[in-house]
Amino acid sequence: MKVLLVNASPRREGNTYRALCEVSRQLEKHGVESEIVQLGVKPVRSCIACNQCLEKQLGRCVFDDDICNRVSEKMAECDGFIIGSPVYYGQPTGAALSLVQRMFYSAGDLFQNKPAASIAVCRRGGATAAFQTMNMPFMMMNMPVVASQYWNIVYGLQPGESGMDTEGMQTMRTLADNMAFLLKRIHAEGAPAYPDREPWQGMHFIR
Repeated sequence: MKVLLVNASPRREGNTYRALCEVSRQLEKHGVESEIVQLGVKPVRSCIACNQCLEKQLGRCVFDDDICNRVSEKMAECDGFIIGSPVYYGQPTGAALSLVQRMFYSAGDLFQNKPAASIAVCRRGGATAAFQTMNMPFMMMNMPVVASQYWNIVYGLQPGESGMDTEGMQTMRTLADNMAFLLKRIHAEGAPAYPDREPWQGMHFIR
């Protein structure tokens, strides 16, 4: 089993990375492999609603000039997904939002049913709003949201300070424990398959 972790911070080894590393180390103790992908500082396109990914049945975004499709491709070999982001004005980074929106829309089959979690890292406030924002897409993809002992929030300003948030680090380890537990139950021999899904019945409220 393997979990893909995405660091949506432009700082390669900042506080978000420190939180993800805590999760990764704890997953390893359970025999669950993990990989941390860095979004870095290069631009990530926003979705422009061209719908070409679906109309052409590409299974990926039609725009292939950033990291989006590379991350989606990794999910073909992963069983769980975690994204971590610093908090900017009470929200995840723009790169985090753009990445998830494009991946889930263009390559949603690679994410469906796989357990997921998000991590918000902040100096002081806005973490709960960012955390809620990152969790909402999971529920539209039938992805079980993995819980912890508290919301997945870590505090720190200067690089490395998040490691001093002892409760935050414990929350990260508990998140990893719960992710490993759920993955093992899902993939246990004789475990029931995922529920059959009804065909989507979309509608809007314009009469």
